[in-house]
This record gives sequence, C-alpha cells and structure tokens, in this order.
Amino acid sequence: MRLGAPVYGDVSTPEAWIAALKKQNYRAAYCPLPLDASDSLIQEYVQAAAEADIVIAEVGAWSNPLSLDPSTKLKAVEKCILSLELAEKVGARCCVNISGSRGAIWDGPDAHNLTPETFDKIVETTRLILDRVKPKRTFYTLETMPWAYPDSVESYQKLIEAIDRPQFAVHLDPANLINSPRLYFENANLIRDCFATFGGKIKSCHAKDITLDSRMTVHLDETRPGLGNLDYRVFLRELAKLDPDTPLMLEHLPDESEYLAAAAFIREVESELGKAHHS
Repeated sequence: MRLGAPVYGDVSTPEAWIAALKKQNYRAAYCPLPLDASDSLIQEYVQAAAEADIVIAEVGAWSNPLSLDPSTKLKAVEKCILSLELAEKVGARCCVNISGSRGAIWDGPDAHNLTPETFDKIVETTRLILDRVKPKRTFYTLETMPWAYPDSVESYQKLIEAIDRPQFAVHLDPANLINSPRLYFENANLIRDCFATFGGKIKSCHAKDITLDSRMTVHLDETRPGLGNLDYRVFLRELAKLDPDTPLMLEHLPDESEYLAAAAFIREVESELGKAHHS
C-alpha cells in the first residue's frame, strides 16, 4: 500500500513537487498536471516520479457525463477522454470519475440516478470513453457513491460485466458505500466483500471516515480518518493483500494539518498490524 495526499506549496516544477511529497513521506500522488500539459512537461514529471519511487495514483476526470444538459454532457465526456489520455501518458494507476447525476447537482442525489435506464447510459458512456482512448497501461474507473451507480458491490460487478472492457476497473471508496445504519455498523464485512469480489481490479482507493449521528432520521457525515467508525484495521489488512503499489489517497480535508493527522493515524494502524503480524 502506498499512502498519498494533496501536497501544499509550490509544485510548479517536478523538483518542487517531489520535494513536497518527500517532505510528508508520501509514496503516491495525485497527478499534478493540467489536461493540456505538453508531452515534454509530462515526461519531466514522469521521470521525476520514477526516480523518486512515486506512483501517480489517479487523474481526476470530475464531471457529469450523465447531465441532462447536452452541452454539459458533451464537455464532461470530452474531459473524461482527455483525462484518460493524460492518465495513459503519465502511467497513472487509473483515471477516475463518478458516473454522474441526472439531477441539477453534478454529484448529487436524484430520483433517476438508480434506474435501469441510467445504468444503461453509464455503460454506453463508459464504453465510448474507453473505445476512444484505448488505454493499454492505465484504467478508467468509477468512484463508488451512496446515491449513484456504482452504489454497492453488486452494482459495481454488474457494471464491470455490462461494460465488458478489460481497461475498466475499480476505484474503491468504502465510506461512500455506507448509506445505511446497517452498513455503517457492519462496514468491516462490506470492506471484506469489496476486496473478495474485486481483488486486483481495485486500482486506487480513497481514505475517508464516517460518523452516524443520533438525530432522526439518518445522518451520516464524512470525517477525517480515525474520527469515525470505518474499520481501518480491516481496510488496511485487505489492502495489504493487493499489489503493494496500490495507492490509498487522502482527500476532502480542509488544510495540511488535517492531512498530516489523517496520515499519522493510518500509519499508526499500519504499524500496529505489522507488529501483530510478526508477533
């Protein structure tokens, strides 16, 4: 497992980017390059990452290919194509997006998100993106979401089968799959099920945590790793069974101090598991 996070400060050169990662002892990184980066600049960053033993975890294609607005949809699909092309050039573990939303909020809930018709549109759009780029060394993935496909192990597996492309793989964010009290309290089994089902198809993971409030009716909130109920012992134990270069990427935290606290927690759990394994 390789831990990574956003880095702060100047990353405008390969040297500065690597220095910022090394300062925090991160071994994986988000792609720091814009979609229109020149081939020469891409090569500089790729070489710097290779020399420093940094894995580029993912290129984010964050957009809404399911938008009901034709212009927004077209721009989103084009962004996904360009993002997958960049991921291929830099040798990222994956290009990641959510499937999108049929509602006004690009990543929000909508009554039409979890319907057979939307499932079919996701399959069609994902095939289009992959067939346009034809990646050989990277993968296109969809981040798991609580109110959009893939919203469960079962729906992700159905998407894999329906899309039927070897370069379509899995991006795992277990916290996003927890959308009920039952899954909240049984998340260790959920995590085990994810890894048992997908195994090596998991190309990158996000590290978050989640809390359940006692207010009616149900309030689930994202929080920093270590402050919620996600079973990180199980999560890291399962991750350790995969390719050792599999990234675990921190996200959604407000500042560098929060990222450092989250990283410290994950490293502490990883250290405890290592000690238990050797005892």
